[in-house]
Amino acid sequence: MSTNLSFSEIDFGITGMTCTSCSGRVQRKLNKLEGVEATVNFATETATVHYDPTRIDPPRLLQVIRDAGYDGFALQPATHTTAEDDLNPDAPATSATEQLLTNTAADAHHPSQRTDQARERHAEDLRKRLIISTVLSLPVLAMSMIPALQFDNWQWLSFALVGPVFFYGGKPFHTAAVSNLRHGAFTMDTLVSLGTFAAYAWSTWALFFGTAGANSWRMSMSFTGHAHHSGDHIYLESTAMVVVFLLLGRWFETRAKGRSSQALRALLDLHAKTAIVIRDDVEVEVPLAAVSIGDRCVVRPGAKIPTDGVILAGHSALDESMLTGESLPVDKTVGDAVYGATMNTVGRLIIEAKKVGSQTVLAQLTKLVTDAQAQKAPVQKLADAIAQVFVPIVMAISLLTLLGHVYVLGSSITDAFTAAVAVLIIACPCALGLATPTALLVGSGRGSQVGLLLKGPNVLEQTRKISTIVLDKTGTLTQANMNVARIYAPDNNPQEVLYLAACVEAASEHPVARAIVTHYHDIETRPLAPAQEFSSTPGTNVTGVVDNLRIQVGKLPDASLESQQGQTIAAAISQAEQELGATAVAVLCDERPIGMIAVTDQPREHAAQAVAKLQALGLRPLLVTGDNQYAAQAVAREVGIATESIRAGVLPAQKAAVIAQLQEAGETVAMVGDGVNDAAALAQADLGIAMGAGTDIAIEASDITVMHSNPLGIVDAIRLSRSTLRTIQLNLFWAFAYNVVLIPVAAVGLLNPMIAGAAMAFSSVFVVSNSLRLRKFSPTLASA
Repeated sequence: MSTNLSFSEIDFGITGMTCTSCSGRVQRKLNKLEGVEATVNFATETATVHYDPTRIDPPRLLQVIRDAGYDGFALQPATHTTAEDDLNPDAPATSATEQLLTNTAADAHHPSQRTDQARERHAEDLRKRLIISTVLSLPVLAMSMIPALQFDNWQWLSFALVGPVFFYGGKPFHTAAVSNLRHGAFTMDTLVSLGTFAAYAWSTWALFFGTAGANSWRMSMSFTGHAHHSGDHIYLESTAMVVVFLLLGRWFETRAKGRSSQALRALLDLHAKTAIVIRDDVEVEVPLAAVSIGDRCVVRPGAKIPTDGVILAGHSALDESMLTGESLPVDKTVGDAVYGATMNTVGRLIIEAKKVGSQTVLAQLTKLVTDAQAQKAPVQKLADAIAQVFVPIVMAISLLTLLGHVYVLGSSITDAFTAAVAVLIIACPCALGLATPTALLVGSGRGSQVGLLLKGPNVLEQTRKISTIVLDKTGTLTQANMNVARIYAPDNNPQEVLYLAACVEAASEHPVARAIVTHYHDIETRPLAPAQEFSSTPGTNVTGVVDNLRIQVGKLPDASLESQQGQTIAAAISQAEQELGATAVAVLCDERPIGMIAVTDQPREHAAQAVAKLQALGLRPLLVTGDNQYAAQAVAREVGIATESIRAGVLPAQKAAVIAQLQEAGETVAMVGDGVNDAAALAQADLGIAMGAGTDIAIEASDITVMHSNPLGIVDAIRLSRSTLRTIQLNLFWAFAYNVVLIPVAAVGLLNPMIAGAAMAFSSVFVVSNSLRLRKFSPTLASA
């Protein structure tokens, strides 16, 4: 699909999937269609489908899902993308067919709402079946285990009680198994249904046609697969309790899936429901969907910002914790950017809407989290592949167990049958299918709550391998809130040098530019003239025409050193760098040096603590900056980075080259940055981490985004990624070890089918519960 220049994307919710074999089958069916590339996620019960609209349409995709034996529904309108749309991501396009698949207005704002509702209905149905089955099964279990409770014809009472358990309680498993068999597929439900059916059918035959139906018949219970007598044996208690245990596991799993996606649902529910818009000089309250770009919105104290925009009037403190994870309100005034769903605390604001709907930061964050959860790590793809062939293999092992016990070991038909049924029950690898997606779901959801965005499962593996972490200086370790420390103008008025520099820098977003412009406004009232023919060379200089003079601010060209004026300014730059650890830039007028401006920056509050914790995690911090050596050394001393771990005066293209050199030397490198000039390095690194206060380009190029500017967020990103990876590894170990160890135990007849059912259900419960522990992840900055 990556070669297709025009394709659409649509997400479907899918109900009725009970294991990864189900999701794998739906995925295979969709991918068999020409012009379709689909990913089906069992944990989130969704399918993300990229398709060529000239070859196929959404109703056809939906029909394929239903033909596979499941139900589905569109989660949002399909989005259409072309090569031109890559340059203009805001361009919407939906076809009439696609609009037929859209949900209600509420569903459009809450794409997971229908999935949640379907999950809740399924959980309630499982709960009702579980309660009824448990009430009916417990007397059967008691009579089967305690001979003193076995009165005449007790077995017939057990048969009457187990019937509803098998047919009603076990219906979800039987229905799924039959549906899958119609399509020539074997799933985990096939094993469950076949095992319980075999036990129930055998018991029925023994009661009606064997010796187990006699009035005075008695039975002794065994936790192994061997009967304690030579007569007919019934497995009613095993049939009933296997159904109960599996219903319990399935109910717990369904509820846990809901809890594991709570963070994502919380994001979806954050936005304001309405907005107050000024139209014809009158304040009108309208639904959020009615807000358009350019609208002026009034935000009163205590109200949520309706959409992304810029403050036109007023000042206030905004609670942006829903985006950044930081609890302290951020002061905002005229000209500052605001983000939808953040909370206005004290002042009345008028904002101009700049982005609406799917363009807002919150919508994009939600989309990125959803996409990350829908992706599959290589280890999960391997688990899915194993699951596809596992069921037929287990059925073959069960048959061989039956034949081996009878014809090789000479066991009774009762013991052979017990072992074969136990193999079917114990082998269900439900835990294998849940091991990776549940951990990813919970880990990425928890990350979004604390201001960390993990873009996909491959990120987790990289965090484990990282040996060196490259840190940008300005804006990452330092505040990027520079102040002018010195202005040097040997033959000119310093205020005039500052004015000319500020006129050009006003068009730049670089921290040095902001410092120069801010300092000018602090001491001067004369308005700045707009620079004409503005151009910027990242890491080098900015140029523009002011009052018919070509002004350049940045590095001093080598040719300037041929003049005495150039040498004087070069000496002043060197002196400012050495004395102040400053960033010093030259100001040139018509290519003639006229002055120097030195700015200083301070490390962020928790930068030193973050560096120490990164070292404690086994990472070697390396400071790479385009600034001069003295400025880099000053910051490195304060944050605890060794002098030999500094690379100063590095241009943007060279940052990527530095990382490439480290990689060639065998290092696995992470890069942390926040600016346009960091994007190439972030992409080059094995793991790119963008600070959220930086540019959209840097965030897009990264693997992890820290949605705030606290350096401790870098530590938390590594910690959360590694915790999620450890959880996945433990889940997979349990799932594999469980099957590898207990299938042979069952095959040799040492496992009662009832105990096998309980153990199988517990394995799924363990995996989901272990994943849910990630919800308790505590960020470092919370205790800083």
